[in-house]
Amino acid sequence: MEEKRQHNSSLSQHKFPQQWCTSLLISFLAIVPSSQAFDYGKALSQSLLYFESQRSGRLPYNQRVTWRHHSGLTDGLEQGVDLVGGYYDAGDNVKFGLPMAFTITMLSWGVIEYGDEIAGAGEYSHALEAIKWGTDYFIKAHTRPNVLWAEVGDGDTDHYCWQRPEDMTTSRQAYKVDENNPGSDIAGETAAAMASASIVFRKTNPHYSHLLLQHAQQLFEFGDKFRGKYDESSVKVVKGYYPSVSGFKDELLWAALWLYKATDKEDYLRYALEMADEFGGITWAITEFSWDVKFAGLQIIASMLLMEERHRTMKHKDVLEQYRSKAEYYICACLNKNSNVTDNVERTPRGLLYTRQWNNMQYVSNAAFLLSVYSDHLRASNQRLRCDVGEVGPEEVFAFAKSQVDYILGANPMAMSYLVGYGLRYPQRMHHRGGSIESYRENKGFIGCTQGYDDWFQRYDPNPNVVVGALVGGPDKMDQFSDDRKNFMQTEACTYNTASLVGVLAKMHGLEEDRDFDFSFVASS
Repeated sequence: MEEKRQHNSSLSQHKFPQQWCTSLLISFLAIVPSSQAFDYGKALSQSLLYFESQRSGRLPYNQRVTWRHHSGLTDGLEQGVDLVGGYYDAGDNVKFGLPMAFTITMLSWGVIEYGDEIAGAGEYSHALEAIKWGTDYFIKAHTRPNVLWAEVGDGDTDHYCWQRPEDMTTSRQAYKVDENNPGSDIAGETAAAMASASIVFRKTNPHYSHLLLQHAQQLFEFGDKFRGKYDESSVKVVKGYYPSVSGFKDELLWAALWLYKATDKEDYLRYALEMADEFGGITWAITEFSWDVKFAGLQIIASMLLMEERHRTMKHKDVLEQYRSKAEYYICACLNKNSNVTDNVERTPRGLLYTRQWNNMQYVSNAAFLLSVYSDHLRASNQRLRCDVGEVGPEEVFAFAKSQVDYILGANPMAMSYLVGYGLRYPQRMHHRGGSIESYRENKGFIGCTQGYDDWFQRYDPNPNVVVGALVGGPDKMDQFSDDRKNFMQTEACTYNTASLVGVLAKMHGLEEDRDFDFSFVASS
């Protein structure tokens, strides 16, 4: 969680100089790792297993990550509300609502887009379990129409201790947003999470799907009616960790589009169209997509609506076209296809997208997912991407997405998988409290606050527990990585890093299983 202190997604800093061209990346991939075979199915299975390591609350009978045990069983008790459950965001023991909700939104989107492929890999039930563990918590946290509990614990207190979640002695105070202390950003993102999840559960659990949709609609109405940033007055303790730098307008547009997809009600689409200019949906050209900055994601969702005949003929078609223009700016920026180099995403010498030094892999996995989804859209609509320096076909868009995933899995100068547990070489000293301390199953004795620092954090030895499926922060801008528990910028992982990876891995595994699909174009594109 230490990396959040340095998070700075100021919209004025989203453009970086481009130093390496596409041809260099493709040459490198052709020489070294593109020919390297990766087991995307195994990586998919491991990525879903990761969420079991991050669970808070009373663990179920079918818990597969056995080094974890029950934790946070009194969360919310002081405030008279049941807040047991949910996820720890990273290597700490705090439950932060905003990134948790984004995690669930991205997991749900992955299942919506690639559910067949996830099922084909035998992982569909695990994907739904990962989503439901989050949405069950959000149902508890949304205690009244205009009340949402946004955080349990606080980062400052947590940083004084290095303890397993099973041993926590740090503050478990809970913080909420309500009518007097608004939080449109967290209300909007939680609405998006529950709306997208309602689509996922529509066939398998219609009653639950309907319940999620009710909560989503109430949260959206709450966030829109009582507008404000949650870190300004409601949950000030979050400011050093997950501040809403981009504001709440992107989350409200994002939530409206997900509610439209979930309900097909024109009111939600009308909101996303009529508020598009005022809220920045068609004015912000962005080169990152993250738990804080949703513009690129909502722009892509809006632009894909143009595939449907009813949206091509409606009076708001011009607004959707403007959404598409901004969506394509993001895709072109990732592909190094915008004419101004400062409008493209920087890359490392070996081709990894590079946004910032703190937990950079979150931006990589998010980009890989959006690129994959948009390549599907281009193929389905028989279109090509229109960039400043030329048109790009769906194959090239997907090829670049694949190159980023392959880099993550080991096609990189360090020859290291940044997905923990995958491959022969991966980070051994991940910055993770539970992973770095002897498991509760092996040692049920209490491990104190400073004892964890003295006896476990300071050790050079590999972590005793492997947090399988965690996507760590990754290498620096020169492709270098230091496997050091103290190096939290590179060795800490977050739920939202892995969440976006699930869908892309499912697609790649599905393509591998498709004997009629020629994967060779990826290496030669």
